[in-house]
Amino acid sequence: MLPAKDTYKFQRRGSVFQRDLNRPDTERCAWQGPPLDALYAGISVQYKDSAAAIVAIAIRDTTYLLDFYEHRFNSEPKKRPDEKDVSDLIVDQLRQYSEQHLERFTGLAMPQDVADQCPHLCSRLWRELDIVPIAFIEGVPLFTDSPNDPKKWNARCIDELAEAMSRRCVRFFGPSNNPILDVGFQGLVEVDCASRIRIATLDDYEPTVGHTTWRAVNHYAAELKKRHIKIAFFSATPQGGGVALMRHALVRYARELGIDLKWYVPKPRPGVFRITKTNHNILQGVSAPGERFTKEQQQTIEEWLQENAHRFWLSQGGPLRAPSEGGADLVIVDDPQMPSLIPIAKHIAPDRPVIFRSHIQIRSDLVGTPGTPQHEAWAWMWDRIQHADVFISHPVEAFVPANVPKEKVGYMPATTDWLDGLNKTMRDWDVAAYGRMFNMLCHNNRAPTIDYPDDEYIIQIARFDPSKGIPDVLESYARFHELLKEKGLDNKPPKLLICGHGSIDDPDGNVIYDVTLRHIESKLPHLKDLICVMRIGPSDQILNALLSKAKIALQLSTREGFEVKVSEAIHKGKPIIASRAGGIPLQVEHEKNGYLVEVGDTESVAKHLFDLWTDRNLYDRMSMAALTTVSDEVTTVGNALCWLYLAEQLTAHKKIKPKERWINDMAREEAGLPYRKGENKLKRAVKVENMG
Repeated sequence: MLPAKDTYKFQRRGSVFQRDLNRPDTERCAWQGPPLDALYAGISVQYKDSAAAIVAIAIRDTTYLLDFYEHRFNSEPKKRPDEKDVSDLIVDQLRQYSEQHLERFTGLAMPQDVADQCPHLCSRLWRELDIVPIAFIEGVPLFTDSPNDPKKWNARCIDELAEAMSRRCVRFFGPSNNPILDVGFQGLVEVDCASRIRIATLDDYEPTVGHTTWRAVNHYAAELKKRHIKIAFFSATPQGGGVALMRHALVRYARELGIDLKWYVPKPRPGVFRITKTNHNILQGVSAPGERFTKEQQQTIEEWLQENAHRFWLSQGGPLRAPSEGGADLVIVDDPQMPSLIPIAKHIAPDRPVIFRSHIQIRSDLVGTPGTPQHEAWAWMWDRIQHADVFISHPVEAFVPANVPKEKVGYMPATTDWLDGLNKTMRDWDVAAYGRMFNMLCHNNRAPTIDYPDDEYIIQIARFDPSKGIPDVLESYARFHELLKEKGLDNKPPKLLICGHGSIDDPDGNVIYDVTLRHIESKLPHLKDLICVMRIGPSDQILNALLSKAKIALQLSTREGFEVKVSEAIHKGKPIIASRAGGIPLQVEHEKNGYLVEVGDTESVAKHLFDLWTDRNLYDRMSMAALTTVSDEVTTVGNALCWLYLAEQLTAHKKIKPKERWINDMAREEAGLPYRKGENKLKRAVKVENMG
């Protein structure tokens, strides 16, 4: 349907000279050049007889209103616009404006009634234009301590309301143009700014998994909604690291399903995260010699958790109160840093089910040896964890200490979300915008830049952690470069990029980062212009862009839980070379979508890099295979299936004894939808020697 007319068009004129100067790089989606300026938008729609009559768009930066647009639709009954017409108009106008001015929209705000009338608009803005969509409800203040706005929105002119939305939008973003993380009352993580940000609907989630997985999830969701079951997750931090990423995604999806699932974090205390990180390293066997989880440290952690529990979670209406007093029906302690919550939850409500989820590689061989730091640390933890009804681990048998009863043990992989900023498919224009942001960070840190598409590169994305095998990455790349030189192929070698987010509770990051840079400076000075090492702030899309355009991915961890970054790379069609550490081998089909090597075997890594770089047919074959070999189990929907199954069964007072089975298999079978031949699924080996 053709629109009636634009009653007010965009008027702003930028510098034509500057635009023409930057346009050649922009048109070829190159990462050279300055980053694009950030814009924010607000929209309002005036309805008449249940159809859109007028659409207004206000555009601003962080300080000023910059431009305005108004469109009046045809009012004839047979030519009235539907929701798709309204969405098409808004998306098209924003895309054209962005490309004309060489600027990009960070966020867009709208009244909730517009989001309701155009149910696919928010997810289209996120998916097609990488704009964060925010919907506001009339009468609800921006923040809990803000006064209510007595002025009704329908009393405002349409242009005034659009401009007000654009101002509200700006307030939701921090200095780095990321949505501000909000932790609310009682430590409740307000995912997506208390659900105001809407990046996906159930229609968007359904294509991310197979039909059988989708049916199984809805089977359990219907039962939980019918019984009004409340689920509470507890973990140490709301941002940074794989656990936080999984919980943001799970809470977001549960909201769309209509499940009452909430996530809580404790109030931080100085010094606590240094203790918990040391304990983490001890359990993985990568701590410094002589480091132990001392009695004083144990007391500090115990007091910290007791204080948070009694101050926040046992207060009136708190999640650890008995279900009859408004508490959660199921408690999930999602972090080895918080085991003391398990006996607290059981003391308050002995019949309430509690699950412990372990996300790390535990050196069970050292745990079982009296006198070791691992034995001491685990003894303190197990004294508390043993009260849980179910013990969930990554699917590696060696991660479960011998004193955990086998009947309590179930396996679940780490997961990722194909629709979030870390993984969604972005248009090349947006990828290039993030590439320029990344190169600006490189310039600021005096690091080599990645000048894609002129540069090709090999990537490892991981936190700067002692267990991530960064020295092996450097040694492998150096040997690969020698192989190229021996064959006379070193004229334009691929660069090496090592990068990752930091985590709020990870004090080791800067130490490992510094060690890495010093190693390059002292041992690999001839390669320092080819190796880029960067710590990146909390921008998922930058990591997405970097992985999307990488040639080959590495994951050479020496100790690992599951590391879902492997599946993220495979999902993007990147051949991967990964170590046989933790659950990594479960995700890689050796010589089909990548290569598996022994930990520390840098010579094999270099050889595989050389083969993939020099043999185009081999590369293309592995890349195509990678696109078709990712299991539903590593997705948000697959993760939800496991948790909803456990919640439905346990809150119905059904005893669950996994006996070292995969929770996904149990969920599918209980729903009457077992795996059929031909469905992608992770290898079911839990012994490392059988993983391939």
